[in-house]
Amino acid sequence: MFRKSIISKLFFYLVLSALLAGLVFFGAERVGYSYPWLAYALLGSYGLVTFLIIVFLVHRPLSKVFREMKALLTGRPYKRIFTTRIDEIGVLAHFFNDVTQTMERLSTQMRDGKRMSEELSIGSDIQRNILPKAMPQIPGLSIYGKTRPASEVGGDSFDIISAAKNNTLIYIGDVTGHGVPAGLIMVMVNMLIRTLSEIYASGYDILVNTNRLLKQRIEQRRFMTSVLLRWQQTDQKMFFTGCGHEHILIFRHGQSVAEVKQTGGIALGMVPDISKIIHEEEILFESGDTIILYSDGIVEAKNMQGEMYGLDRLNAVVSQHAGASQPEELFTLISQDFAVFVGEQIQNDDITLIVIRRV
Repeated sequence: MFRKSIISKLFFYLVLSALLAGLVFFGAERVGYSYPWLAYALLGSYGLVTFLIIVFLVHRPLSKVFREMKALLTGRPYKRIFTTRIDEIGVLAHFFNDVTQTMERLSTQMRDGKRMSEELSIGSDIQRNILPKAMPQIPGLSIYGKTRPASEVGGDSFDIISAAKNNTLIYIGDVTGHGVPAGLIMVMVNMLIRTLSEIYASGYDILVNTNRLLKQRIEQRRFMTSVLLRWQQTDQKMFFTGCGHEHILIFRHGQSVAEVKQTGGIALGMVPDISKIIHEEEILFESGDTIILYSDGIVEAKNMQGEMYGLDRLNAVVSQHAGASQPEELFTLISQDFAVFVGEQIQNDDITLIVIRRV
């Protein structure tokens, strides 16, 4: 401990100098030394040595530390201080180095965070541009839908597409997880379905080929559930093809309870070939009937007590308000009930809801 302290060192040198000076004078007086100026010269030498020790041991190292600290505080370029000292000045120099390292790390993190925020903002803009900006006018149908991502870039998707042979496609998709990876898959699937809808007429062919192309380009643990409705305007018929998505709710005009229909199939991206797993099926869809498509972010949402919203509650709300004059009104009523249920509880999943009315 004695050797590590600069204060202890200075005290030691001062005491030693004083002892040596005292010995010189005491010795000179005992022997009757006739040259006192020599004793004064020796004392001056001790003083000079002490001064040099203070300069080189304390003043110059401290000045270097303070110079770099001043540069740091005034925003000018600074240098790290290399030292092997383990006394107070060494501790101060190491502290300065630690502070500068921390500041540089925080500065890098801030720059990275800003860059990531900008990238997320761009991703979010791309995703918003892919989603329908307004509900299209489709003969025989009235549609209203929205999606709300849990993060800046979400994994839920829906689209309304004018396809080949006078067909209109309405699909909803839910990628595992959320954030940038889910958002990228969502964009890929959207582009694939849009492109393939110009080549193939049936939902079955569109999704089989979407899966084939998607599987080649995504990680094994990533996949997307989906259900695709195909409205055949010529014959006024509705078909659906399911890929492991949530149930379809169908409220038939004049009935009191909505019908719950399983979508079947398997999620896109899980296996290379789904041609023998999925199929396209017709839904009886007459005037006044309503179809509800939704993502699991709705039925799996929890309130402050940990209770899930659930399919039964969604079914009850749809059945209670199915007489709403417009899909947008029914959408609003479902959204209001959902908001009342979850309260202030933060939701960690994307939420999508689509209401389709046969007119």
